[in-house]
Amino acid sequence: MNESMVNFLRWASVCSLLWGLAAFGQSSAPPPVSVIRAGTLIDGKSDKPRRDQVIVIRGNRIESVSDAANAKIPAGATVIDLSKETVLPGLIDSHTHIFLQGEDPAQGGYDANILTAPLALRAARATVAARRALEQGFTTLRDVETEGAGYGDVGIKQAIEGGYIPGPRLLVVTRAISTTGGYMLEGYAPELEMPKGAQIVDGPVEARKAAREQLDHGADWIKVYMTHRSWVGKNGELVSQPTLTVEELRAIVDETHGWGKKVACHAYGGIGLRRALDGGCDSIEHGLDLDEAAIAQMLKQGTWYVPTLSVYYTDWAPADTAGGQRDRLRASAHEVSFKKALKAGVKIVFGTDMGGIPWTEPIAQEFSRMVEFGMQPMDAIQSATSRAAVMLDMEGKIGVVAPGAFADVIAVSGDPLRDIKVLENVQFVMKEGQVFRAK
Repeated sequence: MNESMVNFLRWASVCSLLWGLAAFGQSSAPPPVSVIRAGTLIDGKSDKPRRDQVIVIRGNRIESVSDAANAKIPAGATVIDLSKETVLPGLIDSHTHIFLQGEDPAQGGYDANILTAPLALRAARATVAARRALEQGFTTLRDVETEGAGYGDVGIKQAIEGGYIPGPRLLVVTRAISTTGGYMLEGYAPELEMPKGAQIVDGPVEARKAAREQLDHGADWIKVYMTHRSWVGKNGELVSQPTLTVEELRAIVDETHGWGKKVACHAYGGIGLRRALDGGCDSIEHGLDLDEAAIAQMLKQGTWYVPTLSVYYTDWAPADTAGGQRDRLRASAHEVSFKKALKAGVKIVFGTDMGGIPWTEPIAQEFSRMVEFGMQPMDAIQSATSRAAVMLDMEGKIGVVAPGAFADVIAVSGDPLRDIKVLENVQFVMKEGQVFRAK
């Protein structure tokens, strides 16, 4: 071996040693410690708030929560003074669409969104939607399909987790599943094969295969459309077109549960809702027209209810049109259904359908609608914190300010138990120990 080669090997060995020492030094560095002084703490699970609390955060987790009088503040900790604010867990919206922007019908609506917007543009807009959600205190979203943008939600999730863009923790469903005649785009010349906003299947074999594809490509949940169009029936009732059969849905549910995941079912009422429950859906999305039998079955099966109230009060057609009559009936039937489900004790989780509502509007507006329809403010807050965490199989990890949970913490001025609307103006946002919005 010549001298130059020997010198090169010596140099390489020294570099390797230095890199190893540097890596060891980085891995052994203690995680940062933050301390939040909370004037009032609503921890997401307790029935009553607590005063003058100290929250110790080490790295991305909450280490302790204690009364200020007994708290020990670690040396060198960064202290965040929220002693005049109400502190809560990061909020959870369990029904969003970051790839939709509340498309204006005057600008082509949903169809133009798919036909004219490049995927790169849609991804850029989804990035802004995610940031806006985080800034409003929503540290976790279950985003329930990309509406024609394929597996774009998986990419946005990866970008957030990689630290490339700010955003909430995402649980994604990718493409969603419906049947022939069961999703948009529609109304074009029949000889044209138009793109669809969901993956179309017919029969149990195709249904199972679609679930497998979506799970294989990163879906955290599977979403199916159990109803599609709705209209006012002959007797003034709300009628909704059913889509998947029970056999098709059971194939999807069986496959998804085998992967340890869950199935969310868009269902308004009627035949499609009965099929959704008979087929084993884990959550009913919207549930505009719940009859007594459906509520009883949801209670028996432990089915979650994600009502998304506010979105049905937007974009009503003129009152003297068939569409306008349908829109108003949707809202009125939904109010009745929500109140019946609440009284019966159905497990209700906060969801908004943001994307159907423009992301420029406050996400927390849904709280006011829930409280208006009879839900107590603390119950509404828990529907967007600890209760949502249970549905998402993340109990104790998110939705609570408690030892061991991720350090997702927000703060508002005022008392949301007296005025739920204060949640529309979040002053402070921390996600996994990192401050994204300060006072």
